[in-house]
Amino acid sequence: MNTFKKEKKPKKKKEASKFSKSLANIFSGNFLSKDSVVGLLPFIFFLTFIGILYIANGYYAEKVVRDLYKTGNEVKELRSEYITIKSDLNFKSKQSQVAQATERLGIFESTIPPTKIIVDEDQMKKITEEN
Repeated sequence: MNTFKKEKKPKKKKEASKFSKSLANIFSGNFLSKDSVVGLLPFIFFLTFIGILYIANGYYAEKVVRDLYKTGNEVKELRSEYITIKSDLNFKSKQSQVAQATERLGIFESTIPPTKIIVDEDQMKKITEEN
């Protein structure tokens, strides 16, 4: 058992050294000089293009959300304006308010009740025949 544990430790050190060498190659840029990387350039460009599209899509979605929020606020403002104007119109169209507004023009409300005009059928026929 003791020997088995000793064998694992050196392997981890070798893997750790491989990992550190790989990181050193990436940070120094040496990995770009290999021929295998040149073959992968189209794929790297494709991934870069997809990344740019992903970022652009995020910005577009944020813009749409801002526009929706702005439009929602505008609809709320217009609705409140509509309700205010509608209530003013209902108030101004009352009979008492109309009479008060027309008094300034010299038009007053009639105090004489309306009379009913009764026309016989004979008179109606005469009137329609004359026209």
